[in-house]
Amino acid sequence: MELLLVSLASLLAGFVDAIVGGGGLILVPALFTVFPTTPPATLFGINKGASIWGTAVATTQYARRVDLRWSALLPAATAGFFGSLGGAWLVTLIDPGFLRKALPFVLLAVLAYTLVKKDLGRHHTPRFSGRSETIIACCIGLVLGFYDGFFGPGTGSFLVFLFVRWLGYDFLNASASAKLLNTATNLAALGLFAYKGHVWWHFALTMAVANVVGSLLGTRLALKHGAGFVRLVFIAVVSVLILKTGFDAFLK
Repeated sequence: MELLLVSLASLLAGFVDAIVGGGGLILVPALFTVFPTTPPATLFGINKGASIWGTAVATTQYARRVDLRWSALLPAATAGFFGSLGGAWLVTLIDPGFLRKALPFVLLAVLAYTLVKKDLGRHHTPRFSGRSETIIACCIGLVLGFYDGFFGPGTGSFLVFLFVRWLGYDFLNASASAKLLNTATNLAALGLFAYKGHVWWHFALTMAVANVVGSLLGTRLALKHGAGFVRLVFIAVVSVLILKTGFDAFLK
């Protein structure tokens, strides 16, 4: 029953994450509910062990249909990988709890900006090219990779927002690009958790299958309906993230 419940949560997480990120909002609370006495590091390890496969599959699916800007995104993914390692290392020394109360307000600002700018992310008009685009993408990858390793909630949504706002991508291209970077940051975190023995592979691998199924469904839906649909899902996911992180920070 435990495996069935977390696998269903993993399927839903893969579906949402493939469209716009935020799968951890579903899967991590489910793991904490089903395994309340398990150390958090182990639950985070299971989450990464399951979700990385769905994210990687989504990246592959998007790459077949979306013209990804590989010359900028591959260096950015590398920067994200090492940033995530640095963040994961720092979290072993410093408690990231001080970020909990700031996160809902940062997400609220992202949501408000997206709602006010009605045309934001509707058209794919990259603002940079060549070395400039690579440098900016690497900055995004390094900073948010570090954040993902150190704290984590909302990483996918922040990646999508910055690709839209800073680089001028539409929401579909931004989501596709974010998947590549998120795969790299998840790989770094998973490697650290696995090295420390914090992954229950007998759960993670079964959940990975469910996550991939959800990811395939979500990717297909996003590609079918385009940037406008992804924008609506982005707004919905960020809204739920605000409620969830606000509850955790101030009411829990």
